[in-house]
This record gives sequence, C-alpha cells and structure tokens, in this order.
Amino acid sequence: MTGYVDPTREMFGLFRANDRPGPIHMLNLVRFRDKAAYPDGRAATGAEAYAAYGRESHPVFVRLGGRIVWRGSFELMLIGPGDETWDECFIAEYPSVAAFVEMLRDPVYREAVKHRQAAVLDSRLIRLAPAAAGAGFGGAD
Repeated sequence: MTGYVDPTREMFGLFRANDRPGPIHMLNLVRFRDKAAYPDGRAATGAEAYAAYGRESHPVFVRLGGRIVWRGSFELMLIGPGDETWDECFIAEYPSVAAFVEMLRDPVYREAVKHRQAAVLDSRLIRLAPAAAGAGFGGAD
C-alpha cells in the first residue's frame, strides 16, 4: 500500500492560494510504519521516528505561534473504511497560512521532517477554518 505522506504541488498551491486572514486548524491523522524507513537504514520504529520529529520540530512550531488545540486516541471507525486506523490524531492551530508555510521553509523544520517521512505509512492532513462551537449539529445552538 502506498500511503499519503507529503502534499502534492497542486494541493500545496491551493492551500497557499486560500490565504484568508486568521488562524487555520489542521486535522492530523497519522498511521506509523512498523519500522521507520530512513534512507540511511538506521533502526527505529515508526513511533520512535515520529517522536523524534515532534521533539525536533517543536521549537519552530511554537516560535511561529503553533499550538495543539485538540488531541485524542483513535478507537473505532464507525463510518468510513474499516481498515483505516490512526496512531496519532490531533488538531494543530497556526495563526495564519503564512505561519504554516514559514514552518515548512524553516531549516530546522526541514531537517526534522525527515523523521516524519521515515515514520509515516499513511496520513491525512485536513485544513479547517475555526468556527464557534455550539450545542447542536449543522450550526444549531
């Protein structure tokens, strides 16, 4: 199975073109490889490689105003493909599209992302516009 690890040029172009003001939320769903796939062959599990990505990218993430606004543990796919399971589920908030793009361009982040690429078997990264929470579905309060 070939999973989704990095954005395509086309999708990244669409992401950047929608440069509306205000924060963005990024829903991250991540499935790890059993064994990390480092080009140099170093031994690590996917979870260990992803933890290294988190440690090394964190200073850049925080400096640019990023924060985790929600984190949870995957339990069950009630609606959707039954074979999709996720090891990491969280929503990261960035103050702007520009902050997210700046993170991707940062030399420290670019070095850290190698761990993510080695760790991830499949992922989903879904951009969301934050909105007020309510008591009901479909915007009903």
